Amino acid sequence: MCSNETKWLGPQLQRGWLVVFILGRQHIPLIHTGIPERWITGRQQETVIMRALVFILLMEMVDVNVSQEYSPFQWLSQLRGRLAGWQSEALDCPLECDCPAAYPTAMYCHSRNLQHIPYVPSHIKYVYLQRNQITGIQDGVFDNAPNLVWVILSHNQLSSEKISDSVFVELGSLVRLYLDNNELTHVPRNLPRSLTDLRLSYNKITNISSNLFESMSNLTTLQLQGNDIEEVDGGLTGLKSLMMLDMSKNKLMKIPDNFPKELQQLYLDHNNIKSVPVGFLTMYPKLQFIRLSHNSLTDEGLPSNVFNTSTLVELDLSFNQLEKIPLVSRNLENLYLHANKIKEFSLSSFCDTIDGTNFSRLRVLRLDANKISARDIPVEAAYCLRLVSSVNV
Repeated sequence: MCSNETKWLGPQLQRGWLVVFILGRQHIPLIHTGIPERWITGRQQETVIMRALVFILLMEMVDVNVSQEYSPFQWLSQLRGRLAGWQSEALDCPLECDCPAAYPTAMYCHSRNLQHIPYVPSHIKYVYLQRNQITGIQDGVFDNAPNLVWVILSHNQLSSEKISDSVFVELGSLVRLYLDNNELTHVPRNLPRSLTDLRLSYNKITNISSNLFESMSNLTTLQLQGNDIEEVDGGLTGLKSLMMLDMSKNKLMKIPDNFPKELQQLYLDHNNIKSVPVGFLTMYPKLQFIRLSHNSLTDEGLPSNVFNTSTLVELDLSFNQLEKIPLVSRNLENLYLHANKIKEFSLSSFCDTIDGTNFSRLRVLRLDANKISARDIPVEAAYCLRLVSSVNV
């Protein structure tokens, strides 16, 4: 069957082995398989040779016996990983997700219509599971990846009843946990104390129970906006490092007590708050930004000098029922009072005396949508408010 013009000799597909004979350009058998021989010439022979070489290349990348060692899905995962030139860690990536070589510790599973959390390989530190249809977090789902740093589960259908109380306990390196835009009715229990950023906004949480965050001394950012919270019950105690708290768009009737002393940014807009406690800012000397817009504040609900503190940088009291400009500190830089019922421009709210050295640091002042006009602003305002770029009335 073979001629003397043999140029290359390969193995034969017998008993599980592939063998290809590539001979001269004569009428010769290219592949012998035990069935009637197929003869080819010219371009047909070159095409078959190229296909055979591609097959041999694939066999070099994937073991012939791989199907005996792995399940069908694992075999596909291994083949996909080797063909893409991924690192060895990517071979462990679940089929539902992507684990790019450029980010070897990240697993991207977002927007895949997933209904459950897939297997998380041990080397993964960052898991992106947002915008799926996940309803619960079963116990032990993260046990194989104890070094997780970020877990992003925003925009799913998580319910409190389907989250295990111990699912996050062993994640001692977790710093970011995003559970916003779900169906939670209460804050998950036993959260790791390593967390620094916790997002629970736009759920259905109704209250913050006492001592809920007692052991979370490293948390710096807590987002609870867009829930149905009516009261806090001292649940914020223990947050010794908290710097930013967002409780806007809830159902608060009053400003909660016992904020952390390190708090710098406080967002309480879009609630039903009617008053501010006496000495409120003196209790939290590091507060710089306060947003109380879209509430039910009145002049009677604001004690004298309550906002006259040197640390405050920005104050938003817009969309309330104020008739007077409250007394503010000279160090305040941004003041928003638009959409109230203010009837007069009181320069003493900004400067108690007017001279070359005593003036306000205000840069932004909004008074539009009130009951005053530019004619109500006294001439002396040019000295007191010399840093303001414009006054919106």
